[in-house]
Amino acid sequence: MVQEKGTISIHTENIFPIIKKFLYSDHEIFLRELVSNAVDAIQKAKRLVSLGQFNGELGEPLVQVKLDKEAKTITISDNGIGMTADEIKKYINQVAFSGASEFLEKFKEAKDANEIIGQFGLGFYSAFMVADKVEIQTLSYQQGAEPARWECDGSTEFEMSPGSRTERGTDIILYINEENKEFLENYKIQSILDKYAKFLPVPVQFGTKTESEPDGEDADGKPKYKDVEVPNIINTVKPIWTKPPSELKDEDYLSFYKELYPFSEDPLFWIHLNVDYPFNLTGVLYFPKIKNEVEVQRNKIKLFSRQVFITDDVKDIVPEFLMLLHGVIDSPDIPLNVSRSFLQADSNVKKINTYITKKVADKLAELFKNDRKSYEEKWNDIGVFVKYGIISEPKFAEKAKDFVLLSNVNKAFFTLSEYREKVAGNQTDKDGNVVYLYAAHADKQHSYISAAEKKGYDVLLLDGPLDNHFVSHLERDLEKTQIKRVDADVVEKLIPKDEKIESNLSEEQSKQLETVFREAITKPGMEVSIENLSADAMPVTVTMDEFMRRMKDMAAMGGGMSFYGSMPDRYKVAVNANSPLATRILSETNADTQKALAQQAFDLALLAQGMLTGAELTAFVERSVKMI
Repeated sequence: MVQEKGTISIHTENIFPIIKKFLYSDHEIFLRELVSNAVDAIQKAKRLVSLGQFNGELGEPLVQVKLDKEAKTITISDNGIGMTADEIKKYINQVAFSGASEFLEKFKEAKDANEIIGQFGLGFYSAFMVADKVEIQTLSYQQGAEPARWECDGSTEFEMSPGSRTERGTDIILYINEENKEFLENYKIQSILDKYAKFLPVPVQFGTKTESEPDGEDADGKPKYKDVEVPNIINTVKPIWTKPPSELKDEDYLSFYKELYPFSEDPLFWIHLNVDYPFNLTGVLYFPKIKNEVEVQRNKIKLFSRQVFITDDVKDIVPEFLMLLHGVIDSPDIPLNVSRSFLQADSNVKKINTYITKKVADKLAELFKNDRKSYEEKWNDIGVFVKYGIISEPKFAEKAKDFVLLSNVNKAFFTLSEYREKVAGNQTDKDGNVVYLYAAHADKQHSYISAAEKKGYDVLLLDGPLDNHFVSHLERDLEKTQIKRVDADVVEKLIPKDEKIESNLSEEQSKQLETVFREAITKPGMEVSIENLSADAMPVTVTMDEFMRRMKDMAAMGGGMSFYGSMPDRYKVAVNANSPLATRILSETNADTQKALAQQAFDLALLAQGMLTGAELTAFVERSVKMI
């Protein structure tokens, strides 16, 4: 071929400055783009062989990434189909823009480099983010083809001439500019390849590594070894998600999990995704041990397109509640250069989201049905997923009602229907509502749990990070059901019944007792009332109304209840009129002694709620010492 010069047909003179300036923050993408192009070229060669359109020797497929610090170059080589000079003109020189004005108009809406690259076919041109000059050396697979060379310095001028390549394939040579010399460091290239190319379907070599191989025996007959340099292949070309589940064992899934998350505990179980209609999707999703840490576990699912890593921000593809899962998803229906707006609008993405939800629900139902004991043992971890799904995803909630579990403070597990059957007889109030009692802190609320159990009530343990929202959701979904924390009121009033307890005190004595306590309690936000309770109940109980406490808890979690979060705490102080202490206080003639006894009983109630701290706790201890 003859030497030729020309102008790249892009209808705008300032395309390269735009690429360099606006894609700079994502400039490592250039390596992903060029390596992906090299893989595509090799796979096209394989395809031509299978179609009988190429009869040459295919050879071992290989993409090579080479670094030359002295020459300041990065070279990406492949032994794929190569290009003719005419193909370079067609695919490289004519960037498909309909016009500068349309490009610039569309660019204004772009949110990130991926979107720009994907929308405008700039994969190859991303090289100019880091290079002052780009050179192509290529030889096509076509019979009689001649090697071709193309060179461009980042302007719209290019030069074509006969090439020097002697074997089929392509070299892309980047002459790295001064601002991007960080890419001339081995560790930098290695880290980018580890991120984007770890599971590409064609071997990718970056440099060499040292390995030991047998080298005969020593004088004692023991084997000797020598160090040899071998190609450093950085990827696994057939990761487990590309294989049928029938070929895999548990060890394969666990080994792959360790490869993805080297420092994590083994997962609880996993789901192998494999669907080809109405969309293509493969992958493996793992249920990790999350130990009730909802926030720190996110962004552990990696999204691939044909084994090329795209992103680990998959919130539009995976339902919100499954963002806690780990693993990989691979779909060719999601383009390599994916943008956030694409994910939100694409119908395939919505179908994938629905499919994953169904697969997870089916898996959990299967585990519960096949081995309930094992399911219960894992519930501490599984429960967070299930409750999150019930709260946030109606379709999942419908399925989950059969395998969501409630556990009580005695560590017994129940399905929703089982639990209702268990407590309905004894925990139905005078209005026909079944009342579920629960504790959020089994140790701190032990005195309240004990009081409830003495009445024959069962107490659930709901102490997870999502249980505040889960309780509200359950209450909305379950008919004629109320859910109350065990310290939301005195035990006699948690489940109101027609039983009436008479007071041992006259109306005048009740008023006198109330006055004593009002004067003794100086802590703000405490509302004193005299209650007719059983004689063996606590003399004083401090509670917070269920609704108010729930709203304040949600506000603290950022649940949109800021109005309640800003309100001061208000507690109810229930003084038991039938307690022996009430009689003793009224029998005292010394006002100071009455006050001290009332203060002591109140402090004991605060202690039961975990609310006695600092100077108040010190005063309580000193007063107790004096009293004994």
